[in-house]
Amino acid sequence: MLGNIVTGCSVMAPAGMLAELSGGLGVTIHAAGLLITFGAIVLCVGSPVTAWLTSRIERRALLTVTLLVLALTNAASAVAPDYASLLIIRLVMLAIGVLYTPQAAGTAALIVPVQKRGSTIAYIFLGWSLAAAVGLPLITFIASRYGFRAAYGAIALTGFVSVALLWWRLPGGLQGVPVDLRTWLDLGRNRMIVLLLAITTLQMSGQFVVFTFMGPLLAKLTGASSDAIGIVFALYGICGFVGIMIATRIVDTWGAWRTSVLFTGLLLAGVAGWAVSAGVYGLMAVSVALWGLGFASTNSMQQVRLVAAAPPFASASVSLNTSVLYVGQAVGSAIGGLLFAREWLHSAGYVAAAFVAVALTIVIITRPRRTARAVAAE
Repeated sequence: MLGNIVTGCSVMAPAGMLAELSGGLGVTIHAAGLLITFGAIVLCVGSPVTAWLTSRIERRALLTVTLLVLALTNAASAVAPDYASLLIIRLVMLAIGVLYTPQAAGTAALIVPVQKRGSTIAYIFLGWSLAAAVGLPLITFIASRYGFRAAYGAIALTGFVSVALLWWRLPGGLQGVPVDLRTWLDLGRNRMIVLLLAITTLQMSGQFVVFTFMGPLLAKLTGASSDAIGIVFALYGICGFVGIMIATRIVDTWGAWRTSVLFTGLLLAGVAGWAVSAGVYGLMAVSVALWGLGFASTNSMQQVRLVAAAPPFASASVSLNTSVLYVGQAVGSAIGGLLFAREWLHSAGYVAAAFVAVALTIVIITRPRRTARAVAAE
């Protein structure tokens, strides 16, 4: 879970300090936002490839080395001399860091009983909620006062601590199911898995139309200061933490589908609220709080549903989910960047809501059949 905090902060950090990156590196905010877009492209391509290349590596070694690379590249980002260097470092960072989240979920499936798998995966994904709840506001706070280099240094320090703790506590000798070409073919023929991957893509595309440029959008639409923007990021993350804690408590009794419907509905309500209330800081903040309740919970439920759909291939299916998650980030941040560059600031929320609405529709139609659940129970 702590490793996911480091991973989440590494992935999301530029969103919390776009203005500081722009000023410190002498580039436009749109160009600074491309750190997220290009990084997401590397992530979406890298997830299935690295899952295949590393499927036979012992899990403790794989996860700790991945975190060590994240810590070292964040440290390198703190001393990057220019935009091009920072971009290259970020691409290397994420090409390796993409391993962590899916492999952590797959490792959880190896160390807990089946009946605890859903809540455990949701708990591990809590790290992403904490990255947003604590990490992003701290990144915004540190960057606004001490510069983006200090923020990267703080992430690096957290990464080194996480490496030590993970190596100390995770059992050795854990091996997942090897991934080969047949694995990908089998997953591609599984209709439920394909639909679940589509849900993830749409959810993330919609969110990142707005999320990538949330700080600059708040500043332009409401005149919000850096501290006011930090408060909104904190609301987003704190509510994400609350949402994931609720999801962790109810998923084993409600089931992943019902839990997913609930939190995708909250996600849609929040994004739609942002669109309708654009220009009014208080209402936009409330909308972000609703949005926050859904963002991490929907992602964790996607992982739970994927693991349940094909348990022997959990690492591969969750890696694909991570890949399309980053496809969504790339698509959403690219669309958001175009809208921002053209000053179509109010349109971003409506575009985001349209993506999430389609995702909720697919969630609803993927309701498990009663007979399928009965067979699974037997």
